[in-house]
Amino acid sequence: MPDRFYRPVLTLLILAYTAGVIGLQTPSLAPLFRSLVPYNLLGSLLLLLAFHTDWKPSFRFYCILAILWGFLIEVLGVHTGFVFGNYVYGETLGWKLWDVPVVIGINWLMLTYCCGVICDALPLRVYLKTIVAALLMVLLDLLIEPVAIRLDFWNWFEADIPIRNYLGWWIVSLIILGIWYGLPFRKENRLALPLLILQFLFFAAMNLVFFLTKP
Repeated sequence: MPDRFYRPVLTLLILAYTAGVIGLQTPSLAPLFRSLVPYNLLGSLLLLLAFHTDWKPSFRFYCILAILWGFLIEVLGVHTGFVFGNYVYGETLGWKLWDVPVVIGINWLMLTYCCGVICDALPLRVYLKTIVAALLMVLLDLLIEPVAIRLDFWNWFEADIPIRNYLGWWIVSLIILGIWYGLPFRKENRLALPLLILQFLFFAAMNLVFFLTKP
């Protein structure tokens, strides 16, 4: 996408995520904004990929693999509890296949892509970049989990979020990111950093609101 579209797209994303925080906390608007969550994820990914600079077959392979791996590992997790623990998906993330929202694979692609681009700029060996990017994924999940439960993204059968959920996130992310760094395409996207920052800010803001308004 031409550079002249960068600022309008970034402004659109900032407005969308800001509206999401407000709308999800407004009782009269919350049902509408919950129904928009899958479309926000899909729209965010499409805008992100519009700024990708290298559409080699290896990159397209990564996209397909990240979506399928992310989705299928969630199917395994939901039906066996093996990967992340015992959990079930709610209704907020939309249409499901095998009890897993189809949009979840898109989320795995978007987040690993952003973390991969950001950590590629670090002056580290590739294996260290992979480890750090996977840790960044886990750091984001720490913010996501409480919000996901409150907004019915998913729910845990256990009283507390199990530690193995975060270990599972790290391992799954490590595999996807290992493939990301191993494939020969340019890891450049100027929208990756601001989009990931928006993700962190969105979930941090939601957690803060929940904390301030809890009974």
